Amino acid sequence: MHPSLLFARTLCGHYSNREQAQNDPSKFAHINIFFMPLPWDVLKGPGFYSEQSYDHDPWRPYRQGVHRLRAGNNGVHVVENFGMAQPERVAGAPQHPALLAAIQPDTLQARCGCAMHFHSCGDNAYEGRVEPGKGCLVPRDGRLTYLVSEVRVDAHSWSSRDRGFDPDSDDLVWGSEHGMLQFQRVASLADDLNEDWLKGLND
Repeated sequence: MHPSLLFARTLCGHYSNREQAQNDPSKFAHINIFFMPLPWDVLKGPGFYSEQSYDHDPWRPYRQGVHRLRAGNNGVHVVENFGMAQPERVAGAPQHPALLAAIQPDTLQARCGCAMHFHSCGDNAYEGRVEPGKGCLVPRDGRLTYLVSEVRVDAHSWSSRDRGFDPDSDDLVWGSEHGMLQFQRVASLADDLNEDWLKGLND
């Protein structure tokens, strides 16, 4: 299997941190993460739609994104990030995939400096970090911060942590004080992924 296809099939899924939230509800909310493959024609290449929401409020996700997959150097899988002009039109797509048709490619906004770089760490597991530099800028509480995002994903689980730092002092401004969020895979969403989905990768 093509390495990019294997990575995509590992990434696409529904993940829940229900166990972590139940074990320590004062520190962790119950969150669902979805990574869904997009039809090739949306980005004229392999891509994904992602959504993160609190379990009690699935129709109002707090994070949504469109992502394009490309192959980087030395076996790195690069996941580029885009914002949507009207994300509310796509909210709930994991429950109703037909909503993905509302994604308008010409209105997507590239999130410069925010691509995730994943590398294999064995046994169909991957570790990813936001691209090098301090270019992924995120405003928070009236301050501009740069994002440091860490992800580890395999066939069974997803672990992640996002933190924001001051661009001048590198001091931590926001982010989890209790370590990584720990998710278990609830379902795979990769049934439709095949070699045709990768056609034109990096053309």
